[in-house]
Amino acid sequence: MPQGDRVQDRAPWAVRPEASRGRLHPEPGGDARSPFQRDRDRIIHSSAFRRLQYKTQVFVFHEGDHFRTRLTHSIEVAQIARSIARRLALDEDLAEALALAHDLGHPPFGHAGEEALDSQMRPHGGFDHNAQSLKAVTRLETRYGGFDGLNLTWETLEGLAKHNGPLRRPSAYIIEYDAQHPLELTSHASAEAQVAALSDDIAYNNHDLDDGVRAGLFGLELAAALPLIGEAFQAARDAFPGVAPERLVSETVRRVINAMVQDVVAEAERRIDRLGPRSADDIRAAGAPVIAFPTPMAEANLAIREFLFQRMYRHWRVNRTIQKSKRVTQVLFQLFHGGPQMLPRQWRDRAGNPGSAAAAGVVCDYIAGMTDRYALEEHRRMTDPNVPG
Repeated sequence: MPQGDRVQDRAPWAVRPEASRGRLHPEPGGDARSPFQRDRDRIIHSSAFRRLQYKTQVFVFHEGDHFRTRLTHSIEVAQIARSIARRLALDEDLAEALALAHDLGHPPFGHAGEEALDSQMRPHGGFDHNAQSLKAVTRLETRYGGFDGLNLTWETLEGLAKHNGPLRRPSAYIIEYDAQHPLELTSHASAEAQVAALSDDIAYNNHDLDDGVRAGLFGLELAAALPLIGEAFQAARDAFPGVAPERLVSETVRRVINAMVQDVVAEAERRIDRLGPRSADDIRAAGAPVIAFPTPMAEANLAIREFLFQRMYRHWRVNRTIQKSKRVTQVLFQLFHGGPQMLPRQWRDRAGNPGSAAAAGVVCDYIAGMTDRYALEEHRRMTDPNVPG
């Protein structure tokens, strides 16, 4: 057994690397890593992962060096996922791989870019960043001689496709991929994938709260009107009276994260105890997720999200950036869709005729892979006669 498999004692319902369903393109094993450790390493070394450094979380890259990006967000999700997976005796490496890969399909400019691409792609099936993440690791990465994509294990691909739950209406690319490599789309994903999904929720809300305060969009005292944040805020002030405000923000946020993690672990233990699973397939066949917030914490998390929508995502400064970002994305799509001969050669050769569905798909993949700064530069090259093409 590879050395990487001896490190962790796993619960019977954890995904077991030695029982992996393998890869679409068989590969020899033989090194000290488990299959899921190899998946994680391939994700980290991928071009799509590196580009996350300059992709928006909420703030575009040039708005400040200390705000989260898609890369730092993914790393933070992975840290939370590993912590929860360890507490529940799940496979930490699979949970980490899924956490690191979950946003690989995000276009530039965060959800603004996603909404713009979806509107442009609506005649051709729309755009979904989860499907684009699967596409990135199964087709768009071109690192290996024997196959396109990263040739990840079935368990990692299953988790990417359905970490948010069974897919009743999968997107076109997921249907296409599932036809050659079935991912059991109508069942739940593994507990490890569910951990990655909930870790995303925990990281997203808490770190946007942190960034929103640091950006001056709202004060921590205002957020402390929410019960969960208020309790953490008071505990931080009691522990460190007179501490500097920026430290008080961090102390508050880490207490909220810890409270959420503790509640997720306790609720998961209750659900698993009721279900009585004997294998990872029992988790997949369950009628409901086993990794979830208990109802009071789910309500507290929803209250934080609603607060962020009102005070941050709809703030006039953020909305100006959103509108400009959407415009850049839409203009790029329209110009390249109508004139695919202007695409770089490796994209142009697959684009087909102007205005065609084939051109739309290629242009969408090209734009979705851009960083914020590359998209802005490409927009200048395409719209400013004084900038060389």
